[in-house]
Amino acid sequence: MVRHPVVAGQFYPAQASRLSRIISGMVDDQAEKEDVIGVVSPHAGYPYSGPVTAAAISRIKFKDTFVILGPNHTGMGKALSIMTVGSWETPLGSIEIDTELAGQILTDSRYLEEDDKAHQYEHSIEVQIPFLQYFSKDFRIVPVAFSYHSPAAYKDVGRAIARAVKDTEKGVVIIASSDMTHYEPQESARQKDNKAIEAILDLDEDELLRRVDEFGISMCGYAPTVALITAAKALGATRAELVRYQTSGDVTGDYSSVVGYAAIIIKGMSPLAKLAKMAVETYVRDGEILKAEELTAEMKERAGVFVSIHKLGNLRGCIGTFEPDAENVAEETITNAVSSATRDPRFSPISPGELKDLDYNVDVLTTPEPVEGKDQLNPKEYGVIVESGLRRGLLLPDLEGVDSVDYQISICRQKAGILPDEPVKLYRFRVKRYK
Repeated sequence: MVRHPVVAGQFYPAQASRLSRIISGMVDDQAEKEDVIGVVSPHAGYPYSGPVTAAAISRIKFKDTFVILGPNHTGMGKALSIMTVGSWETPLGSIEIDTELAGQILTDSRYLEEDDKAHQYEHSIEVQIPFLQYFSKDFRIVPVAFSYHSPAAYKDVGRAIARAVKDTEKGVVIIASSDMTHYEPQESARQKDNKAIEAILDLDEDELLRRVDEFGISMCGYAPTVALITAAKALGATRAELVRYQTSGDVTGDYSSVVGYAAIIIKGMSPLAKLAKMAVETYVRDGEILKAEELTAEMKERAGVFVSIHKLGNLRGCIGTFEPDAENVAEETITNAVSSATRDPRFSPISPGELKDLDYNVDVLTTPEPVEGKDQLNPKEYGVIVESGLRRGLLLPDLEGVDSVDYQISICRQKAGILPDEPVKLYRFRVKRYK
């Protein structure tokens, strides 16, 4: 079956050249691409929600298949409907359905049914595809439409997606297509949307369901989002990021009755954080130093590195190097991860029983630069080094509870044993934080 576009000429231009030109004006071709597990993306007309969708799609590394989950606004077809064969057309071309993956998802779910009627006139999945086609034509899709059903059913679909992705070993990005609050005043919409967004960022599908119900949040794609979060966590998701939020009022200037749009990306542990985790686990369990094998681009550089380990939200160890000692960032990370786990004087060495409860941050430092005074510092943007003779104290940027330059410097003085009235030299640096 060929599924023809039904909202071309309404939600987005029907002419390929004009559609490409409009998308080109929204996306960021220079954005750094990230390995993501899932995306929450809106589905209104492009003038309203297009820039929000573009902000998210611009950030993702493309994979073999996009599983696109959308709400069924029409009420046609089965309650939970998947297409396993055929193709979808847009003005930018035809995209095949990944029949193997779709068939496996259908097999693994107790609730999904094969059905194309639910998709025939539904726009929520269709409007995502041209943005994907702008960046690549070399991918497939699995379309799934959600009508009203039970939370258990939504989670079942999510688990089925995760199992199928693992079993087929395909590279997959899952997109949950959803607008946020509908037709409320701007301030009300923002307040309600913030509650839903917080639950998504916490990767808490049950809390999202509770808030949608308790606060009457008219988020049309909450069911696809519940399925996305369930699947993403099963596939190793550890964090989510709000990329952009706006309302229709930000476009039209009419704030009396708006629709909210949010773009959120869901990610797993970064390669550097995984390396730190593996280094600690290898040393704590086996007493051996991990050997890094496949190095990503950021691992090949030379830089100072700090590794922070948290247990159930509390600091459990943090040690690092101001300047590089090792041949590359990978080796620097391994060394400092082991030191954070076993040699931080504030804590006892980490035991094997604790490993399952640990989270890892790896901060890669830029080269410190001297500053003339405190006015050139900012605790959210810059880390600081305070130096007096051979004594140096360092504090990373953007730490909870550190909201002033004076407090930042005071902590550094304490770390280095520098008295409050001793003259010091100040240096600043930035970090790239990997979680």
